[in-house]
Parts: sequence; C-alpha cells; structure tokens
Amino acid sequence: MLVWSRSGKAMVWSFAALVIGVVFLAPLAVILAASFARQWNGVLPSGFTLEHYAEAGGGASGAAVFASLTTGVVASLVALISGAWAALALRAQGGGAARMLGVLFFVPSAVPSVSVGLGLLVAFSQKPLLLNGTTAIVVIAHFVLISAFSFGNVSAGLARVSPDFEEVASCLGATPAYRLRRVTLPLVAPYLFAAFGLSFALSMGELGATVMVYPPGWVTLPVAIFGLTDRGDIFSGAALTIILVGVTLLLLLGIERTSAIWAQARNG
Repeated sequence: MLVWSRSGKAMVWSFAALVIGVVFLAPLAVILAASFARQWNGVLPSGFTLEHYAEAGGGASGAAVFASLTTGVVASLVALISGAWAALALRAQGGGAARMLGVLFFVPSAVPSVSVGLGLLVAFSQKPLLLNGTTAIVVIAHFVLISAFSFGNVSAGLARVSPDFEEVASCLGATPAYRLRRVTLPLVAPYLFAAFGLSFALSMGELGATVMVYPPGWVTLPVAIFGLTDRGDIFSGAALTIILVGVTLLLLLGIERTSAIWAQARNG
C-alpha cells in the first residue's frame, strides 16, 4: 500500500534506512575495519595497518584473485552463449515442449550448490572424463550454477521483443542469420549485458560447489577467504573480502557503463 502523508513517508524511509544500515552497511563496515586492524580486543579495533592488503597483492592471495576472475569471466561467457542460444531456440520452437524444456534450465538453481559439486566430483572422477583435479571442473561447476540465470535474463528480454521487427526484416529479404545479428540480438543487448553481469557476480561469490571440486593450484577468492577465517586469520580474510567486493563492483560498473555507451551509440 502506498503511503501519501509526509509523516508516513518519513517513517517508511527511516525504517528502510535502518534496515539497510543494519543488514547491509554495518556488516560491510565491520569487515572494512577488520581489514585494516592489527588487533581487535574491544568494541573498536586497536591499531591500523596495510599489511593485510599487501599480503593479498601477491602469493596465494594474488593467485586467488586471478583464479576467481578467470573462472568468472570464462564461466559467464559460456553461460551467456549457451543461455542465449537455448532461449532463441525455444522461442522459435514454441509450444508446451518449449515451456517444459525452459523449466529444466532452472533445475540447477534449485539444487544446493554443494550437491552440484558432489555430483560433478563423482561424475568426472573416472576415465574417459577424468576432470577431477583440473581447473575445468571448477569452470563447469560455476557454469552449471549460473546458466539458469543467463537463460532467464535472455528469455525475459526475448519475451519483450515484438515479433513485428523480425517479420518486417524477413519481408525485406533478410536471411535468418542476418535477422538474428542485426535485429534480434541488438534488441535484447541490454538483457545480454545484464545476464553476463549477474552470472559474473554469482560466480565470483560461489563457494559451496567450488570447495568440493577445486584443485590445490586453483583456489578462488571465496575458498581462500573461507580457509583464512577457518584458521582464525580473520583480518586477512576481511582484506580478501573487501578485494572481492571491490573487484566485483568495479567490473559490474564497467559492464553497466559499456551497456549505456552501446545503447547511446545505437540510439544516436
């Protein structure tokens, strides 16, 4: 129900600010303070240092940043291509079978990520598909978990595209490939950018399946953070957490900016 009175709006905004501050900003502020802390024995940390960030810039922590970025980009690109392809194919097919197949794409998102990791670990631990202990199984795990979101975003974009544009292009003699490249894909481009951004963000934060399948030489940031905090190194884990948040946020802002520039160039 909408609130029209000034006092009611003030109460709603105050409540929203309180919830956002307690649920989102306060935990992030604590993590940020811990990433600079030397010790934390009281209410506030005592002593500040940049050592935790210096350690995160190289060695195992630096390798974890590289592993997360590589896994996220590769898995998100594969999920985007396959999800867009599936959405286009099911849209062309139509009917009840297409709707049923579309539902199947969301099954991995309904399964706990730990179960996905265990399933992949069992499935690819024997020849001829022996992937256990390789980086490929980590990328596959991330792809399985994020593919549904890529498919869902592209499907939502295609549902908003009027078939009139494609029919007009066909009447003017456009081939299916040309129509797809110059009409359909440009119309759903914002959804393609959104699908990649969402998939990348989910991949960067994925832990459950990754901790089941990752090889020793390919430790992602969430796994590294979990390992540090599990050993009691809270401050180093907090520094890696801030790096994870910062890298993900910067790349998402970059994707959003690229999408805005593309849309402006297309409209102008």
